[in-house]
Amino acid sequence: MRQRASSGSPLEPEIGFCRATRVGSHVAVAGTAPLGPDGKTVGEDDVAAQTRRCLEISEEALSAVGASLSDVVRTRIMLTDITRWREAAAVHGEYFSDIRPSATFVEVSRFIDAAWLVETELDAIVGNDQEP
Repeated sequence: MRQRASSGSPLEPEIGFCRATRVGSHVAVAGTAPLGPDGKTVGEDDVAAQTRRCLEISEEALSAVGASLSDVVRTRIMLTDITRWREAAAVHGEYFSDIRPSATFVEVSRFIDAAWLVETELDAIVGNDQEP
C-alpha cells in the first residue's frame, strides 16, 4: 500500500511528485525547500532558518504518513555554499543529535529559486528504533 503526503503545490500532478511517500515501513521525503505557509521563502540569507524550515516541513510530512523524526535513517542537506555547512549542521544537530541518521552535506550549483540556500531530503524506516 502506498501512502502520500501532499506538498500542497498545484504542480504535483503536472510534475508527478508529492512531499513524502510511504511504502510499507519505508518513507522517502522529497527535496524540501524553505517555504513558509504563504509560499514565500523563509529566512532570506539565513542558512539556519532555512534549514529549520525545511526540517519542520519534513517533520509534518513524516507525521502525515504515520512516521516521525525518530524513524529517520538518512538525511541529505544540499547547500548552494558549502562553506556555510556548519550553520545547517547546527540545526541538523538540534533535530537529530539523539537519532543520528546517516547524513550527507553537499554543495549544489543552484535551486529553482535563487533565494533558497538549502534543501533537504529524508529517508525513514518506521519501527527502526530497536537496538541490535
